[in-house]
Amino acid sequence: MKKIGFIGAYDKTDLLLYVAKALTGLKKKVLVVDATIMQKAKYVVPVINPTKSYITEFEGIDVAVGFYDINDIKKYLGIQENEGLEYDYIMVDTDNYNGIEKFNLQSADKNYFVTSFDAYSLKKGVEILNQIGVLIHMTKIFYSKEMLKEEEEYFNYISLGVKIIWEEEKIYFLLENGDQSAIMENQRIEKIKFKNLSSEYKTNIAFLINNMDENIEERQIKNIIKNI
Repeated sequence: MKKIGFIGAYDKTDLLLYVAKALTGLKKKVLVVDATIMQKAKYVVPVINPTKSYITEFEGIDVAVGFYDINDIKKYLGIQENEGLEYDYIMVDTDNYNGIEKFNLQSADKNYFVTSFDAYSLKKGVEILNQIGVLIHMTKIFYSKEMLKEEEEYFNYISLGVKIIWEEEKIYFLLENGDQSAIMENQRIEKIKFKNLSSEYKTNIAFLINNMDENIEERQIKNIIKNI
């Protein structure tokens, strides 16, 4: 089992769902945990009888909402604390330090910092990073309109002093290429479909999955995505 952290104030729900959907195409069992304050998954992932905390299946993905740590999830599933969860990947989405600590993302197999370049996402995201008291490796995922050099330079400036070892790879998602409209349409019809997404978005998903698990080739994911 691989545990992957997605950290930051920027909305990451759809990103995790699309990554998870591609992984299910490889017959992987995936749990997406929404450990954010907003809990967007409660509103975009259909569920028949929502409660304070629950796990629901959506498009072959298990989605957990309202849990404070892995042990809470185990209790919900009737699993002992000393037993492991039967997932190939657990992806934790958090926008606060409590989520990092309670899900022990300091020891995750991979961690990603996700942000756009609006002031709130940047400054709130860096505030979260400043609360991490140990050195951890992290990869940047940037959502940007134009991928300006000045944007990343500004991020590097305001994040000086954070205890993060930044990986060399960076992933850029363009904000103005129609992907958001396609994602909103998929939300309305309660489906996860790649067909109307840009080639750049699909390429980035394939790159991200390969970055999460080098045993999965980008070519494999691209072939899977073609049929979703």
